[in-house]
Amino acid sequence: MTTKQNIDPRIFDLYDEYCHGRIDRREFLHRAAVMTIGGVSALWMAEALLPRYAEAQTISFTDSRMKGTYVEYPSPGGTSGTMRGYLVQPTSEGPHPAVMVIHENRGLNPHIEDVARRAAVAGFLALAPDGLSPVGGYPGNDDDGRTLQRSLDSARLDQDMVNSARYLKDHELSTGRLGATGFCWGGGMTNRLAVTLGRDLAAGVPFYGASAPSDDVAKITAALMIIYAGTDPRINAMWPEYEVALKAHGVTFEMHMFEGTLHGFHNNSTPRYNEAAAALAWNHTIGFFRKHLV
Repeated sequence: MTTKQNIDPRIFDLYDEYCHGRIDRREFLHRAAVMTIGGVSALWMAEALLPRYAEAQTISFTDSRMKGTYVEYPSPGGTSGTMRGYLVQPTSEGPHPAVMVIHENRGLNPHIEDVARRAAVAGFLALAPDGLSPVGGYPGNDDDGRTLQRSLDSARLDQDMVNSARYLKDHELSTGRLGATGFCWGGGMTNRLAVTLGRDLAAGVPFYGASAPSDDVAKITAALMIIYAGTDPRINAMWPEYEVALKAHGVTFEMHMFEGTLHGFHNNSTPRYNEAAAALAWNHTIGFFRKHLV
């Protein structure tokens, strides 16, 4: 069985470059193939890091505790003026506090849909928007999804996420208490939503995402729980300045850094997944939302 313990750290570094669009899949696999570890090509390590979504599903589409459907809604100022997302509601009688679940830099893949179902099972009305829906939606694989997302106008994509948050907050099944969480690109988007939405966002939980610019932190009124991986140099380097700005502007926040983990540790579809840390981080997330949204 392939685990993170038997994958060379250099392959994880390559994978991080690939995940963030600095190299493509072909280059990722080529560079791993020419790297020898113990006299053997490291290609198998690279291939083991590619996601396996079907095996990673934790809550099925037919789970009796929730109901999921795909919805379309207006998005003025966004990529096309219309957005599509995966809306998941608890089967218990509503209305419910609402949580937006924001994908990484590759569109709404099966893992993020699974996270939305987890939020619904925990009692929240959850929306996972697909930032790629204006250009055909998540294409069925992360490589093409990453390329598509990189081709979009970033400001318009951000506006699509803002409009998605407002759609969810005002939904008839929502109490109007809104939270947001996201991963990697979605973590950075969670921080940006806190700036843009002001008092319309009650709580945010960014997972290993880029910090909001210090000059914008004064606009944040949401309570934040900021989650970092222990080994994630580019993202973690932003924390000291962000912490200073959050304190200076009196933002309610807490930070959890999970030592011994890698960027993406919550994603259970690849060997970067850390089961213990992911479970604890998700429990913290649900507890934080219950505290600030219920």
